[in-house]
Amino acid sequence: MTSAVRPPVRPPGRPPARPLWVILALAIGAFAIGTTEFATMSLLPYFARDLGVDEPAAGHVISAYALGVVVGAPLIAVLGAGLPRRAMIVGLMVVFALGNGLSGLAGSYGQMLVWRFLSGMPHGAFFGFAAMVAASLVPPHRRTQAVGQVFLGLTTATIIGVPMASWLGQAVGWRWSFVLVAIAALACAALVALLAPTDKPGQKSSMRRELSALTRPQMWLTLAIGAVGFGGLFAIYTYLASTLLEVTGMSDAVVPLVLAVFGIGMTIGNIIVPRFADRALMPTAGAVLVWTAVALAIFPLVAGNIWLLTLDVFCIGLGGSLGTVLQTRLMDVSGAAQALPAALNHSAFNFANALGPWLGGHAIAAGYGLVSTGWVGSGLALGGLSIWFLSLMIERGMSEPQGHSRGA
Repeated sequence: MTSAVRPPVRPPGRPPARPLWVILALAIGAFAIGTTEFATMSLLPYFARDLGVDEPAAGHVISAYALGVVVGAPLIAVLGAGLPRRAMIVGLMVVFALGNGLSGLAGSYGQMLVWRFLSGMPHGAFFGFAAMVAASLVPPHRRTQAVGQVFLGLTTATIIGVPMASWLGQAVGWRWSFVLVAIAALACAALVALLAPTDKPGQKSSMRRELSALTRPQMWLTLAIGAVGFGGLFAIYTYLASTLLEVTGMSDAVVPLVLAVFGIGMTIGNIIVPRFADRALMPTAGAVLVWTAVALAIFPLVAGNIWLLTLDVFCIGLGGSLGTVLQTRLMDVSGAAQALPAALNHSAFNFANALGPWLGGHAIAAGYGLVSTGWVGSGLALGGLSIWFLSLMIERGMSEPQGHSRGA
């Protein structure tokens, strides 16, 4: 573990923290974020009707959240560089709860846009600070596993949180889904405040120190791997329901089950893959990209068979572990500036969330069909692999000590 990832300091009289409980508290926050990020898509028809707008306009509500992530991640990470990480996480979850609570109370389309933007701002910074705290609680050889355990909250949300919020929205109204998320966020804030050890940022922690990360080529290359390589997964996921209905011929009732299989794949990936990453970080990242490229290339070939397609969707979901691996990689290549790169990781993935569906949509519009998203996605994964290869070659050729990865 790099010296920049500082261990927490236990104040006198306070019992030592149990890493598992602290990580569980952080995972609850990740669960809340994952639930609101994905469930809002399924609730779109309901709040569009109540707010008096059509569905395309209501889609801007989802874009407002993503914009909040992109803007908030670097801004909050830089401004909060000199503050204790525990206090930052608690504050971010309180703001996140406030944004979601107000979303549930929104009385107009304009208010909804503002509150969703506010809700998105803590997203990236939370994951950045949470990853640093989780990594500081365990031995160096278990860092990626600890980060992966936090991310399990995000992947579990796709299996449990999203269906629960969708059911709640249909049964008693979409507003209560945002209330559910706000409650989970407040639970995370309370548990982190109670369980997480107090940390003291180093004297040199500052906005200037964080901004120095922007001069590190390896940081930008790592972000680019995620921004491009992860786009393929989103290209598939965005149009997966349509593919299942129109190409595979599944019934509406079966579609959520296949989407759940995707979430299960992501969850298992975040349990298994970090164990390999802690032994060989960069080789594991490359292997995940190769795996994803192959699984996505197979997608068009099996789209007509319900069983083979479901298996392939599971394999594609396993590739979601790339986010965890790259989160740890950023800790290695960022030197003393940890907060900004860690938060920017989620800005990169939101870029991928825009890039993949955009390219996939163009392929569909060009007449190549819904299954063409598999080829688009595979191409993006190979693009990420090319950037990974460039990063590895530069690192080995120049032997940059501050960018050295144990697994390279």
